[in-house]
Amino acid sequence: MDQYIGKLLDNRYEILEVIGTGGMAVVYKAHCHRLNRKVAIKILRDDLARDAEFRRRFHDESQAVAMLSHPNIMAVYDVSRSSDVEYIVMELIDGITLKQYMQKRGGPLSWKEALHFITQIMKALSHAHSRGIIHRDIKPQNIMVLRDGSIKVTDFGIARLASAAQNTLTQEALGSVHYISPEQARGSRIDARSDIYSAGVVLYEMLTGRLPFEGDTPVSVAIQHISSIPLPPRELNPDIPEALEAITMKAMAPNVENRYRSADEMLADLEEFRKNPSINFDYTPADLIPPDGGADEPTQIIDTGRRSSPVRTPERRRPRSEVPEPPRTTEYHRRKRRGGSMSVPLAVASILIFIVGIGVLFWVAFFSNNFQQENSRSVPNLINKTLEEARNDPSVQGIFTVVEGERVPSATVEEGRIISQDPQPRSVATGDDLTITVTVSSGEEPLYMPELMNKDYREAQQELRTMGLSNITVESEYSEITEDFVSRTDPMPGSTITTDTPVIIYVSLGPEPVVRTMPNVVGETLETARTWLEGANGLNLVVTTTEVDSEEPAGTVVYQSIPVGESVEEGTSVMLQVSNGSGALEEETPAVSEEPEVPPDPEANSVQVEIALPKNGDSSDMVAVQLNGGSGFVYNQTVERRVNHVVFTLTGTGSHSYSVYFDGVYSHNITVNFDTGAVNGP
Repeated sequence: MDQYIGKLLDNRYEILEVIGTGGMAVVYKAHCHRLNRKVAIKILRDDLARDAEFRRRFHDESQAVAMLSHPNIMAVYDVSRSSDVEYIVMELIDGITLKQYMQKRGGPLSWKEALHFITQIMKALSHAHSRGIIHRDIKPQNIMVLRDGSIKVTDFGIARLASAAQNTLTQEALGSVHYISPEQARGSRIDARSDIYSAGVVLYEMLTGRLPFEGDTPVSVAIQHISSIPLPPRELNPDIPEALEAITMKAMAPNVENRYRSADEMLADLEEFRKNPSINFDYTPADLIPPDGGADEPTQIIDTGRRSSPVRTPERRRPRSEVPEPPRTTEYHRRKRRGGSMSVPLAVASILIFIVGIGVLFWVAFFSNNFQQENSRSVPNLINKTLEEARNDPSVQGIFTVVEGERVPSATVEEGRIISQDPQPRSVATGDDLTITVTVSSGEEPLYMPELMNKDYREAQQELRTMGLSNITVESEYSEITEDFVSRTDPMPGSTITTDTPVIIYVSLGPEPVVRTMPNVVGETLETARTWLEGANGLNLVVTTTEVDSEEPAGTVVYQSIPVGESVEEGTSVMLQVSNGSGALEEETPAVSEEPEVPPDPEANSVQVEIALPKNGDSSDMVAVQLNGGSGFVYNQTVERRVNHVVFTLTGTGSHSYSVYFDGVYSHNITVNFDTGAVNGP
């Protein structure tokens, strides 16, 4: 059994079960006892948690990601540590990964479905990039598909940590290397366009059902990302519209300058394509290949299968409408013969270049973390400094150049101070031109009160918490809105607010019930009582009846559970006791008169009866005690519960039975013998 199952983290999160595992962490389903909701908790592997520097970076990266708030990004609720346990608390998503979804489909997705998913992915990336956060590990395994068809991108900020946690490209990295950008594979500096390349690979896989590059090792796949161009998607699936193929290939352009400059730019093309699938963009897959092929040898288009791939020169290909494409086998042999005429020196040079490229890649992958160049420098931490403070920092002057990147809003970092930097603090920078690009806070982004009316109040609370608001109270009121849904808010929707603004959510109790006054139906026939209490002309009460032994005529109401004159809401249940006409007096029903109506009797005797009060309830409560002897013999007293007993002085002759009621509820019977003064009962 897993060591964390059943454990309570921070006296708040109860670990229930394992729902996923990865190279860095294990994900658990948990219950938050403070907010009474289910959450997902990602706990660092023990070996990584023992590394103090890694724990620090894990905490810092996760806190930055917790600032993201977007419908297509998995929400991070909390980042914490409990003793030696480092963990992230996230929203629990009911869905499967995009990879699992594609595997269940067993082939390419329709281009409309692929368009639906990639649009949401790019919206998530647009939001993250605007906050200065690069994902670095976009792949179908990190994209969740929900039951309603929406998607959520997960693991923002974790890829940077993953790269620090492993020194080599192992088989465990194969899942990620299929989606890696060429600049990542080379170990070069990356920006938001690296995420766009990876998203392009995901789109390619959705449209074709195949990955653009395959290999037995991560290194072999990475080399293809650096040196090859994938087969155009329409050659694998002719049903793909040409414009969507062009978008895919532009996103996957090996040269970052040929790629989309931002997620918003790619979203704009996706939207234009959605409006007009037959649109003709002003670029083709061949336009995105460098004029010289990017190397001394022709750019190769590698088939995604495991068979031998033909070598193609894209800039020499003619449109499909001009020249019919020859059979692949003929083309292959024709090009093979042409390749055979290559001079020996050129062939040797090409092989040497290829070997050197592999050597460089292996050096980056296996040894770059073990050796540092002599002119390497540790990058200083400039976060939370102003630009002036950063440039005047002694660890910066004469070594690094601080360049201001973009300015983004921040609810936690003061305006004009640095939110993030690239390279990261304490990482190692090498070379002569050492530049640190910083993202600066533009201050807190204005918040506006959202429209929450007609939403479940629990969802409304979560939406406000996701915005960063914490001063939230819930009040109830009657309204025409469905019960448990928001009827209104204070402030009103559209009002400017801050994270500290008090917000009141008014929750509907449903329509306000009609209140009536309870009439006296004791002594009336059951039919008359129902007419008064039920139906369109009555109180719309729910009447239940039981028959009791009584001297009253059969069918006569002898008791009503709601006292006369009490306010009662429509729909309330009232219980009536109806005489069966047997003449017995085992359980008499209370009458409504407040004073006994006893005719004077010169032979009547007086007897004091002491009734013990019930112990349940607060001692300061008032208790209404009633002795009902039937036929008008009713005695009432209201006393505080703390007196324990109440004394009644009864008059009469012979033996008589009385029913005892507390607050209108029958308790027991007593029998009083007025001739002997004896009282029998509890």
